[in-house]
Amino acid sequence: MAVTKQRKEEIIAKFGLKAGDTGSPEVQVALMTERILDLNDHFKSNKQDKHSRRGLIGLVNKRRKLLEYLKGKDLDRYQKTIQELGLRK
Repeated sequence: MAVTKQRKEEIIAKFGLKAGDTGSPEVQVALMTERILDLNDHFKSNKQDKHSRRGLIGLVNKRRKLLEYLKGKDLDRYQKTIQELGLRK
Protein backbone atom coordinates (compact mmCIF):
# COMPACT_ATOMS: atom_id res chain seq x y z
CA MET A 1 0.00 0.00 0.00
CA ALA A 2 2.81 2.42 0.74
CA VAL A 3 5.15 3.68 -1.94
CA THR A 4 8.31 1.58 -1.93
CA LYS A 5 11.71 3.16 -1.44
CA GLN A 6 12.79 2.18 -4.95
CA ARG A 7 9.65 3.67 -6.55
CA LYS A 8 10.10 6.85 -4.51
CA GLU A 9 13.69 7.22 -5.76
CA GLU A 10 12.49 6.74 -9.36
CA ILE A 11 9.90 9.48 -8.95
CA ILE A 12 12.44 11.85 -7.37
CA ALA A 13 14.90 11.18 -10.21
CA LYS A 14 12.23 11.80 -12.84
CA PHE A 15 10.61 14.95 -11.42
CA GLY A 16 13.44 16.46 -9.36
CA LEU A 17 15.16 19.60 -10.54
CA LYS A 18 18.53 18.26 -9.33
CA ALA A 19 19.88 15.16 -7.63
CA GLY A 20 18.25 14.49 -4.26
CA ASP A 21 15.56 17.13 -4.76
CA THR A 22 12.57 16.21 -2.63
CA GLY A 23 11.19 19.66 -1.85
CA SER A 24 10.20 20.97 -5.25
CA PRO A 25 6.46 21.08 -5.94
CA GLU A 26 6.81 18.74 -8.91
CA VAL A 27 8.31 15.97 -6.78
CA GLN A 28 5.80 16.48 -3.98
CA VAL A 29 2.86 16.36 -6.40
CA ALA A 30 4.23 13.23 -8.09
CA LEU A 31 4.70 11.44 -4.76
CA MET A 32 1.21 12.43 -3.63
CA THR A 33 -0.24 11.20 -6.92
CA GLU A 34 1.45 7.83 -6.41
CA ARG A 35 -0.01 7.57 -2.90
CA ILE A 36 -3.46 8.60 -4.16
CA LEU A 37 -3.39 5.89 -6.82
CA ASP A 38 -2.38 3.31 -4.22
CA LEU A 39 -5.23 4.39 -1.95
CA ASN A 40 -7.70 4.12 -4.83
CA ASP A 41 -6.64 0.50 -5.33
CA HIS A 42 -7.02 -0.07 -1.60
CA PHE A 43 -10.62 1.18 -1.67
CA LYS A 44 -11.61 -1.30 -4.36
CA SER A 45 -11.32 -4.10 -1.83
CA ASN A 46 -11.98 -2.11 1.37
CA LYS A 47 -15.09 -0.07 0.70
CA GLN A 48 -15.87 0.62 4.37
CA ASP A 49 -12.47 2.10 5.28
CA LYS A 50 -13.66 5.59 6.24
CA HIS A 51 -10.49 6.65 8.07
CA SER A 52 -8.26 6.07 5.07
CA ARG A 53 -10.80 7.83 2.85
CA ARG A 54 -10.46 10.91 5.04
CA GLY A 55 -6.69 10.75 4.55
CA LEU A 56 -7.21 10.45 0.80
CA ILE A 57 -9.33 13.59 0.75
CA GLY A 58 -6.59 15.43 2.65
CA LEU A 59 -3.96 14.25 0.16
CA VAL A 60 -6.07 15.34 -2.81
CA ASN A 61 -6.56 18.79 -1.27
CA LYS A 62 -2.87 19.19 -0.48
CA ARG A 63 -1.96 18.17 -4.03
CA ARG A 64 -4.48 20.65 -5.43
CA LYS A 65 -2.95 23.48 -3.37
CA LEU A 66 0.56 22.60 -4.52
CA LEU A 67 -0.59 22.54 -8.14
CA GLU A 68 -2.22 25.97 -7.70
CA TYR A 69 1.04 27.28 -6.24
CA LEU A 70 3.05 25.85 -9.12
CA LYS A 71 0.60 27.27 -11.66
CA GLY A 72 1.00 30.75 -10.20
CA LYS A 73 4.78 30.46 -9.92
CA ASP A 74 5.69 28.92 -13.29
CA LEU A 75 3.02 27.94 -15.82
CA ASP A 76 5.40 25.91 -18.02
CA ARG A 77 6.51 23.68 -15.11
CA TYR A 78 2.85 23.27 -14.09
CA GLN A 79 1.77 22.17 -17.57
CA LYS A 80 4.71 19.79 -17.90
CA THR A 81 3.94 18.23 -14.52
CA ILE A 82 0.24 17.63 -15.14
CA GLN A 83 0.98 16.26 -18.59
CA GLU A 84 3.57 13.76 -17.30
CA LEU A 85 1.30 12.66 -14.45
CA GLY A 86 -1.78 12.40 -16.65
CA LEU A 87 -3.84 14.85 -14.59
CA ARG A 88 -6.53 17.14 -16.00
CA LYS A 89 -6.71 15.81 -19.52
